[in-house]
Amino acid sequence: MDSEERRRGGATPSGRGRFTEAEWHLVRRLSTPAKVHAWLRGLPYNYEERGETLRTFRTVARLRTAHCLEAALSAATIMEAHGYPPWLLDLESIDDLDHVVFLFRQAGRWGTVAKSRDPGLFGRKPVFRSLRDLVWSYFDPYIDMTGRINGYGILDLRTLRRADWRLSVGNVWAVQRALIEMPHRRLRSSDARYARWHLRYLEFRRRFPDRKPVYYSRKETWL
Repeated sequence: MDSEERRRGGATPSGRGRFTEAEWHLVRRLSTPAKVHAWLRGLPYNYEERGETLRTFRTVARLRTAHCLEAALSAATIMEAHGYPPWLLDLESIDDLDHVVFLFRQAGRWGTVAKSRDPGLFGRKPVFRSLRDLVWSYFDPYIDMTGRINGYGILDLRTLRRADWRLSVGNVWAVQRALIEMPHRRLRSSDARYARWHLRYLEFRRRFPDRKPVYYSRKETWL
């Protein structure tokens, strides 16, 4: 990680702070984006069957389940303690089913930590020269019955002064509101490309209704 990014990441205490002993042990063990990603992948997905939730790291660590935004918040909390800025990347979709990931940079390259129900929407290694290239790596895997990325935006969680997005025991809806309200940059894409991948997805699900596609290119960049 660049020294400038490490300085920016130190705006809040990176030590134990308000973590419990068990939480701090977990934070110290998960010292890299890859380790956080592996931990999140091992947790069952939170399908919110009893209602909508937006939990912080504290509750995710206790209940051991998370959806994509809860996973991104957990990753931001853990990696902030290791000097990373708490950045979220919101992938905006035409069907309003956005995907949110933790965004980080190492040696000038961009990567992500993420959790999803779809293998193609997990994290990315820090190999992308630009944010646009990183977002493009999600474009094809994002296409399903209704999804298509049409924009993206970055939220620095440190700008949410009144929301305890790190360790609140309640739902932190202020994070969701901030993601919706913040500016997004348009991602222009080819309708022909979308139609081709959409047709491929429909055909795959027709043949394999209980499987998720992993036929995408550049899987070597997946975290």
